[in-house]
Amino acid sequence: MAEETKNVFISHIHEDDEGLGKLKGLLKDNGMTVRDYSITADNPNNAHSEDYIKSEILAPRIQQSSTLVVYISPETRESEWVNWEIEYAQKRDKRIVGVWEYGKKDCEVPDALDKYADTIVGWTGNSIIDAINGKINGWEGSDGTPGAPRNIDRHGC
Repeated sequence: MAEETKNVFISHIHEDDEGLGKLKGLLKDNGMTVRDYSITADNPNNAHSEDYIKSEILAPRIQQSSTLVVYISPETRESEWVNWEIEYAQKRDKRIVGVWEYGKKDCEVPDALDKYADTIVGWTGNSIIDAINGKINGWEGSDGTPGAPRNIDRHGC
C-alpha cells in the first residue's frame, strides 16, 4: 500500500498536545502521513487578539485542510476554541472527523461536534484513515463499537 498524505487541522486543547503525536504516529504506522496545520506548543502563536487569532491564524489553516479532525478528550467539550474551529470548518464544507482519545472512555463531545461531525471513530488506525477519506460516516464509541444512526445538521454557505 502506497503511503498517502493529507492536509488536516487537528482541533484540540493544548493539554492534549502529546496525544496529537500519538495520533499522527498511529496514522503513519497505518499508511497515512498528515500535514497538521493546528497550533501546538511546538508551533505556538504569540498573538493576543482573539479576532486576529481566528481570522489570520486559524481560519487560513483550516481552509488549507481537507479535513478537520477533533481530538476528543474529557476536557475538549468545554473549549470555546474547539467549538469555533468546528463551526468554521462546517461553514466551509470541510469534512469533520472526531477521534476518541486513546485509552479513554466515552465522554461528552463538544456541542458543535455533536451537531456537525461527519463521523466519530475509536482509536484504530484504519478506522481513522477511512473516516478522513470519507469511507466511514457513522459514530463509534471510544471502544470502536457502532453508535446509533444520527442525522447531521448540515447547511451550506
